[in-house]
Amino acid sequence: MAILIGSSDKQKYPLVAVRDGVVFPTTENVLVFGRQKSVVAINESLKRDKEIILVMQKNPSLDDPTKDDLYDVGVLATIKNVVTGEKGEINALIRGLDKVKIVEFIKESPYYEVKVEKIEEEGLEDEEIQALVKYISSQIKRAINLGKTIDFIFLMNILSISSPQDFSNQVAMVLDLRENERQGLLEEIELKKRLKKEVDYINREIRILEIEQNISTKTQAKFEQGMKETLLREKMRTIEEELGAKSEDKEVGEYRDKIKKAKMPKEVEEKTFKELKRLSQMSQFNPESSYIRTYLDWLVELPWSAISTGDVDIKQSEKILNEDHYGLKKIKERILEYLAVMELRKQKESQREKAKPKKQGRKEYQPTILCFVGPPGVGKTSLGRSIARSLNREFVKISLGGIRDEAEIRGHRRTYVGALPGRIIQGIKQAGTKNPVFMMDEIDKVGRDYRGDPTAALLEALDPEQNHSFSDHYLEVSFDLSDVFFITTANILDTIPDALLDRLEVIHFPGYTEDEKFNIAKEYLIKKQTDAHGLTDLEVKITDNALKTIIRRYTREAGVRELERQIAALFRKIAREIVEKKTKSKTLGSSDISKYIGPYKYSSQIIEEKDTIGIATGMFWTQVGGDILFIEVATMPGKGQLTLTGHLGDVMKESCRAALSYIRARWDIFGMTKEFFNKIDIHVHVPEGAIPKDGPSAGIAITTAMVSALTRIPVKRDVAMTGEITLRGRVLEIGGVKEKVIGAHRAHIKTIILPKDNKKDLEDIPKYVLADLNFVFINHMDEVLKEALVFPKKKIQEPFILSKQFAQLRKPKSNDEKLN
Repeated sequence: MAILIGSSDKQKYPLVAVRDGVVFPTTENVLVFGRQKSVVAINESLKRDKEIILVMQKNPSLDDPTKDDLYDVGVLATIKNVVTGEKGEINALIRGLDKVKIVEFIKESPYYEVKVEKIEEEGLEDEEIQALVKYISSQIKRAINLGKTIDFIFLMNILSISSPQDFSNQVAMVLDLRENERQGLLEEIELKKRLKKEVDYINREIRILEIEQNISTKTQAKFEQGMKETLLREKMRTIEEELGAKSEDKEVGEYRDKIKKAKMPKEVEEKTFKELKRLSQMSQFNPESSYIRTYLDWLVELPWSAISTGDVDIKQSEKILNEDHYGLKKIKERILEYLAVMELRKQKESQREKAKPKKQGRKEYQPTILCFVGPPGVGKTSLGRSIARSLNREFVKISLGGIRDEAEIRGHRRTYVGALPGRIIQGIKQAGTKNPVFMMDEIDKVGRDYRGDPTAALLEALDPEQNHSFSDHYLEVSFDLSDVFFITTANILDTIPDALLDRLEVIHFPGYTEDEKFNIAKEYLIKKQTDAHGLTDLEVKITDNALKTIIRRYTREAGVRELERQIAALFRKIAREIVEKKTKSKTLGSSDISKYIGPYKYSSQIIEEKDTIGIATGMFWTQVGGDILFIEVATMPGKGQLTLTGHLGDVMKESCRAALSYIRARWDIFGMTKEFFNKIDIHVHVPEGAIPKDGPSAGIAITTAMVSALTRIPVKRDVAMTGEITLRGRVLEIGGVKEKVIGAHRAHIKTIILPKDNKKDLEDIPKYVLADLNFVFINHMDEVLKEALVFPKKKIQEPFILSKQFAQLRKPKSNDEKLN
């Protein structure tokens, strides 16, 4: 209900916007007015009858609120007294009269002037209202006991007021409320509802006060306990000094026992006791005490004398390596040799120690540090775990990839907050023994910047001559790493500094062949993924042909990670079908693979359908395996230009020029005229131009294709060749023979031409591959042409004529030049 106030000449009142200090009816409060508009309004009110309208702002942060920024319900108040400050601000004692609602803004400048209506409150006093008043009174007393501060005058007013309306207004003034909550109480015209809101607000305050008191009590208790302990310690020290005796507290005693149990070297133990003495003389409130405790914890928890015991059983080690990894014959042999030497030296040293006292410091035998180098996914890391299992030692692995700070290896000095030892010492602590198998992964990916070179810090740790006294910046004492079996891994050697590489014994891991991938999948991966997907051998099977299809058409990698992912993708599809009851079991054949994991990703090179002029079959290898490639040569009328296409590298381009120079130097032998090159252009192309190609090993294939194109003699389609050519026609040794031969065998090649110096490399090739191929070993390009070209029964007249010397190449080769 709202009624108009007073007669017509008293309907207009100056208005002052207040940020959060509204005065409720029948209450008094001192307010400070400093804004220009507010000061002008107060002065205008003083000129009239000292009555003014107070209205809260919706946003307290506004310095010059508009009428839209003000609530429409406020308080009609009277100014009882004013005091003007030094800067022009007005301090006024205000008493609230009535709640009012703004009807109209008459003036907005230089101050607000409004017409208002009085708001009458509703609700008669009853028993519930009386109960609410009593409850609020008791809760205010409780809040005061918990620490709430209330002005004494307000408190006396609250306790002495008999009117529930006045009581509610006084309570609203002392509650700790947000602006919108205070405005809500002002706008509430029903007394009972307003009292209930005030009950909620006072209860909220009491909960907060109880939490604050609880925190304060606990803090005080801790402070008093700390002061009590400090006082007692000081008294104990005084008593000890007087009696000449000394005792130590429980913490120092525990550290002393741990130091003795750790069996540290003498100099380390002395350093540790020195730090312990510092701690015992230090106040517990000294910030440095926590740093010393952390330092002591590291020292006593390191395995200074704990070792994994047990002799090396070579046969058992070989069994474990074969169980965990298929193939890798040479690598396993090298590791077993290493273990055998290590065990033999251990036995000899044990015999010498019985005869002579044990010497401290560097050991007579320093084991070499192994470095496994190979493409990703070939089993370098897992082989390290197998070595640890075969030696019955703990295995620790740290990844060095991306490390750029030397402190990651050597640790931070103790002067820094949050300092810790380096990763090597952390790994030793994690292992719990001083002789774990310690693998440093991705050593080729260590970076360097302004914080230092981590590889320089590794020089000491990985040098058998020095690591018996490895120095960590945090420990400040030497730690013996000579019993640690260090293994490092890398994908390439180019980024490893020479000084570090010189300390490593490199063992190269070649990429797996197709046959090795097939056996790894059959013996390990399928079983692993079957278990991982909740399947059984009866529910899913993969035929051998299907597995080979996945290897050839869906993966192209040196390792088996992608192969494992493809098998997992298949098993996920089968698992879904079984859950949806579409099938109970499934045997996957070659034709099913594309249905489940999509079309082929890679194609396989197959030999040409017929013998062709100007196309020779070469061989290449990468980390992901070997295959064949075709060298295509075309000739056309021109001016002696040589065009090379197919994304060839510089070395391969040089091989093309060397091949052409070899042919031009022997023009008479090939039945060509001396100026033949000035009348033709030659174009050499290697298909699959998006793939970069480089290396010298395609030299004899390029030469054969050029000779074929120039003489119009076809090249045998089932003959593949590899070898570097010189200007004199000599054929030099090349690499990757194993991968190249296996790739050629997969492409249905029947005869392979290799440099004679590569004959030794056939030992690494599987026997079933050797049985299907005919090998020809050569020293000179003439021998290649005898084997590779299909000589016609009649001489070719166009466009070139064969000489008598070149005709000699038609003679059959002797059986001594072949290896079946």
